[in-house]
Amino acid sequence: MRGRGIAVTALLAGGSLVAVQPAAADGGAARFERQQITWRGCATGPGDQAGKELDAAKAQCAVVTVPLDYRRPGGPTIKVAMSRLKATDPGRRRGVLLYNPGGPGVPAMSLVLQVKRVAPAVAARYDLIGMDPRFVGRSTPLNCGWPRTVVGSAGKDRRTFDQGVALARDLAARCAAHKELLPHASTRNTARDMDVIRAALGEPRLSYLGSSYGTYLGAVYLQLFPRRADRVVLDSAVDTGLFGPDLTRTQGAALNAVLRDWASWAARRHGRHRLGTTTADVLATVARIDTAAARAPLRVGRHRLDTRALPMVLFGVTAGDSEEAYAAFSADVRVLSQAARGVEVTPTPVLDQVLTGLSAPDSEGSAAVQTAIMCADRAASRDPETYYRDIQAHRADEGLFGPLTRNLGPCSFWPAAPAEPPTEVRNDVPVLMVGATGDPGTPYAGQLRTHRALTGSRLVTLRGAFRHTVYGGLFAPRNGCVDDAVNRYLANGVLPATDTFC
Repeated sequence: MRGRGIAVTALLAGGSLVAVQPAAADGGAARFERQQITWRGCATGPGDQAGKELDAAKAQCAVVTVPLDYRRPGGPTIKVAMSRLKATDPGRRRGVLLYNPGGPGVPAMSLVLQVKRVAPAVAARYDLIGMDPRFVGRSTPLNCGWPRTVVGSAGKDRRTFDQGVALARDLAARCAAHKELLPHASTRNTARDMDVIRAALGEPRLSYLGSSYGTYLGAVYLQLFPRRADRVVLDSAVDTGLFGPDLTRTQGAALNAVLRDWASWAARRHGRHRLGTTTADVLATVARIDTAAARAPLRVGRHRLDTRALPMVLFGVTAGDSEEAYAAFSADVRVLSQAARGVEVTPTPVLDQVLTGLSAPDSEGSAAVQTAIMCADRAASRDPETYYRDIQAHRADEGLFGPLTRNLGPCSFWPAAPAEPPTEVRNDVPVLMVGATGDPGTPYAGQLRTHRALTGSRLVTLRGAFRHTVYGGLFAPRNGCVDDAVNRYLANGVLPATDTFC
């Protein structure tokens, strides 16, 4: 999950998306590729800060029309919004590079500014394209009106698990008004939208940079349009064979590893953080917090933190392995440790923001759309007992995070089935992959499976790092070795001769 997204005006009226328009009578998919793009300024009004920043950077924004269902190109259409930052060295311009930061369901129009900031050499050679994926941000947004953003952890017992089941069922039911749209929120259709953009821009091929979920989107694009891909970089790749509602089940070992790495770091700084003098002591502090929250919700300022929400807060350990990130997480754990002992506490600003977000409604619809994308990509088990048995089987080895990562979600009660089977990714298109051995978001074992499926890929691995995404410092500490490998590839198109380590 990346950020909170940009503010958008919901195009909802009486439970249906008014932005869905009937297609013109000529039909056929080719007409979408021939459409004319009208570039405009990006700000939509005085309160659109992201649009103002794009305008200040001399970006341009536009929308393209795409089919709601590519199997019926003569049917209803939707709008997909995008931004463009023109290459700063037009004499050496190579083409366009589309960026997707992950999510799924994260607006990307304004994030091209970050790419230009961290990789000016890339911005010199490519027009940078930021696309809000279908139903996200400015692209015919979908909002189910969820009162909460997440189901959370299954907690410690059957009672708390059943509370999550009831919430997941309720959230799914709130999306039923959009059941005609939901099957078409898939990654396959977003990849097809990317190719419409490529064609409408008049580009024979598309270069691509994707991180986290964006690697799955890129891999699906490669599978659907292998001859239209130019230079492709996948940062911290998702296991393409498992992507869907239950992908987080694979995170247990990686989460345990990053928690232990942080605990070792905090133990060496006990004088500052007072969490324990050994790794075991620090982990015991976390266990005491967990036990206390199971007895009764912790009082954290104006918030109440129960056993279903605590693992989501502690998931903050995955923010990165930098001194700054680990110190911030330690400060939060220190507050929680005091609250577990009954001490009156004031949350850190970061912790207060996290706790506020966990109880806030899904006002922009971003959580619902993220769920819709995963539900459209792969069906989930509709039997809650499947999840409960799995959680119970892993209480011993994944007691803290397992009830969160193995819990069911709204996809188990989703009102619409996927329109297409999951994409089987297996091709030999040249690709540069980069990732970290200790990645807690997309575990390295899954990255290796995707690397084997993409037989034309080369993998540059950052050894011994516990961070999710490794290029450019976009979302985690940057590494010069990784940056050099990516920038060289985007500049000259030559992959490393073999897989390498940084």
